[in-house]
This record gives sequence, C-alpha cells and structure tokens, in this order.
Amino acid sequence: MKIPRIALTVGEPAGIGADITLKIAQLAIAADIVAFADPELLEQRANQLNLKIKIIVADERFTMHEPGTLKVKPIKLKQPVHCGQLNPANAAYVLETLQQACQCCVHGEFDALVTAPIHKGVINEAGIKFSGHTEFLAQQTDTKQVVMMLATSGLRVALATTHLPLAQVSAAITEAQLETTIRIIDHDLRTKFGIVQPRIAVCGLNPHAGEDGHLGREEITLINPLLARLRQTGFDIMGTIAADTAFTTDLLARTDVILCMYHDQGLPVLKYKGFGQAVNITLGLPIIRTSVDHGTALTLAGTGLAQSGSLSYAIAVALEMIHSVQLNNTV
Repeated sequence: MKIPRIALTVGEPAGIGADITLKIAQLAIAADIVAFADPELLEQRANQLNLKIKIIVADERFTMHEPGTLKVKPIKLKQPVHCGQLNPANAAYVLETLQQACQCCVHGEFDALVTAPIHKGVINEAGIKFSGHTEFLAQQTDTKQVVMMLATSGLRVALATTHLPLAQVSAAITEAQLETTIRIIDHDLRTKFGIVQPRIAVCGLNPHAGEDGHLGREEITLINPLLARLRQTGFDIMGTIAADTAFTTDLLARTDVILCMYHDQGLPVLKYKGFGQAVNITLGLPIIRTSVDHGTALTLAGTGLAQSGSLSYAIAVALEMIHSVQLNNTV
C-alpha cells in the first residue's frame, strides 16, 4: 500500500492552529503530511515558539513525514497576523485553504483531510455566510447530507442536527432526514471503520424519551416507528433511549455509536470524557475528514501552552480510516 497522504488545514491564523501544527511536525507520523497555509505564518510562529521546524514547499512526490520538518502548500495571507487578534480580512484566506485542501482530496491527490480550528464569527464578520466546517465541506463536495460524529476512546457520538438554535431542532428532525442520518452512520462505520454490523443506540429528543407522550410526542409519532422499520430491514438499532441514561457503562459496551438528536445532548458527555483527546469526524462525505475537538483558543496562540493532543488523535484516526478504506477496496 502507498504512503497515506494527509492534507492538513491550519485554520484561523490568529489562533492556535499554527502552534499545534508545528508541535505535531516534531513527531514521527507514518504518513505524508502537507499543511495548507502561508509558510511565513508558520515560520514566524515557529520562531515565536522557539521550535526548529524546517518548512518545505510541497511537491508531487509522496514521502514519509520527517520529524522536524513540515511540507506546506503555500497560500498567501491577505494581511499580517498578530496572535490572538482576529482580522476579518483573513477570512477569505481561511476558506481558500479549506477549499484547496478539500478539492485535492476529492481529486484523489490526498487520502484524508484533517482540519485545525477555525473561528466562525470572524468569517461571518467578513460578510461571508458560514456555519462551520461540516456544512462548508458538504457544499464543496456537493453532498446533500452529512453527519457530525465525535469520538474518543470508548465512545462515539453522532448528531442528528448540528449547529441549530434549540428552538429549531424539533422541526429539523423529519423522518427522511433521520433515516438518511442513520443510513450514513451505518454505511461509514462499515466502510471507513471496518465495523461489520454497526450497533447504533438512538436517544430520544425529549426528556425521558418523551415518557409515553407526557413530555413530548416526537418519539411516538416519528422516531420509534422509523427505528422499528429500519430494524426490520437488518439495522442493529436500540432506542429510543432517554439521554440521561444513554451513556452508562453497560449500554456503551453494547453499542458502536450513540446518535443524539442535537449538539448539546451528546457532546458535553463526550468532551467531559475525552476533551483534548477526541476527534471530530464528518460522515457522509466522499472523502475522509477529521478535525480537532476544540476551538481557536486565541489567548493561547503564540504562548507555547497550546496542547496538540487532539490534532495528533485526529491524524491517527484519519490514518485508521484510510487503512480501513484501503482494505475494503481490496476485498
């Protein structure tokens, strides 16, 4: 098998993306890593952090990453960067790094995309409507529906809805949307994680999963009938489960993923369990994409205090997924 090649976007230039990228560049990684960023940004940040990293302009050759070096696909910043100071003028640069890296993956030049954190607010301040990596990558790949899944050791949490106000969640969960979500999860756990028969636990939308309709009827009218129909077609699904008891040790031992109905139903538990050692994975894309589980941490940029554990884990999971896909394609 060829050397796996990973496209790495460095994210918001005023945040810790450059810091953690430079830190992982010191490590031995069994892949060809190429950062999509401005080389001057990385050189300046390396000097600021007192890290001796050799910046190399990437070419078409596939070579294993060498600790202490970092290959870069040059993309020029619009304006100079000051650590911790957001600048809307550089929002277009951030999106250009994402777009180029994504398209390189779509065209088969890279095996996976790994993303450092971006700042959604400053991109919107620049007059660009932007709700997050997940939605942007879906648009870039012409994918109608994707699924956000976060994972840490011993726990995977997928989301039926992502970045929505709570008041809009119930209306966003339709039978067609939820069925597609479950099918995407089942498909990608098989093809990208090598799980032969994925076991999916589904949380209810309401407290106590609606408590027989006394606390909401979405489970009775929509979610449970759908799950029953999917079980009849061979899906291994448990639910609906009350979210406050979904994360017990016994239940986790019998599932491969827990599907939560909205962002803050599942992610607080996952981040409590594995913050800094967790990964964000976009399911449903025609490419492999993983990301860190944290934000831009503007106050830590350039201080040397930023931890690179989540980025390292995101790369490790991407490599596992690449291996699973390669094995699946050879069967």
